[in-house]
Amino acid sequence: MTDLFGKALQDYYNGNYSEDILAATNISDEDELPLPYLFRTYAEMPKLEQHALQQCQGTVLDVGCGAGSHSLWLQKQGHDVTAIDISEGAVHVANARGVRHSQHKNVLSLQNKTFDTILLLMNGTGIFETVSKTPKHLQHLKGLLAPNGQILIDSSDLQYMYDRNEDGSIWVPANRYYGELTFTMSYKGETTEEFPWLYLDPRLFQELAENEGFLFEILAQGENFDYLAKLSVVDDTL
Repeated sequence: MTDLFGKALQDYYNGNYSEDILAATNISDEDELPLPYLFRTYAEMPKLEQHALQQCQGTVLDVGCGAGSHSLWLQKQGHDVTAIDISEGAVHVANARGVRHSQHKNVLSLQNKTFDTILLLMNGTGIFETVSKTPKHLQHLKGLLAPNGQILIDSSDLQYMYDRNEDGSIWVPANRYYGELTFTMSYKGETTEEFPWLYLDPRLFQELAENEGFLFEILAQGENFDYLAKLSVVDDTL
C-alpha cells in the first residue's frame, strides 16, 4: 500500500503543509484528518488520551506511533519507549522529532521482547482489522507483556452511526459486525486501496478479551461513544 500517511506527515514536518488527509469509510463520506492534530502536544490531546498516558508504567510499547506525539511525552516522563508503526514515513518523522527508539514494524512481527505497558491509541482496536482476527492479535500482545503488564487501548461503539428503529434497536449489516469498516485515505491526488479497520463496542471487546485470558476494565469514557480500556493478564496460579 502506498504510504500516503507517511508522506503527509513528512510534508507537514518539512514545512510543505498545503492540505489535509481525507479519510472515507464504507458507511461515511470523506472527512478531513488535519495534519496539525497528528503533531499535537499533551495539552492539546483529548482527556481520554491524557488519561491513557498518565496510566503508563515502566517500559512502554507505543503501537501505531504516528508522528510520535505520545512517545515524546512519555520519554519526558522518564519512560523507556519503543515506538512502532507500519508507515515508514511516520517512523522517519517520529525519529526526527526525537523519539529515541522508533521502528518501521508491524506489531505481529515483534518478537522476543516484553513491555510493562502496551499502548494503542486513536482507535487502537483498528489494527485487529476484523472480529475474527482479534483473538490472534490479543494472544500476540499477551506474549509481549512483562509480568503484571497492561495493555491500554481505546475504541468506540459505532451504534450512533446507524439508523434506529422505534424500539431503539439499530439497523446493522447482516454480513458483518457493525464496527467492521473499510477505509480509504486520500492525499494530494492519490488514494490508498481499501483497508479494514475495527471498532469494538465495550461489551464485545470484554467478551473477546476474557476469552483470551485477560481481565478487562474500562478506565474512562470520552464524549463521542469512545472509551479507554485496560487489559491485564489473569494469574492462573492464584
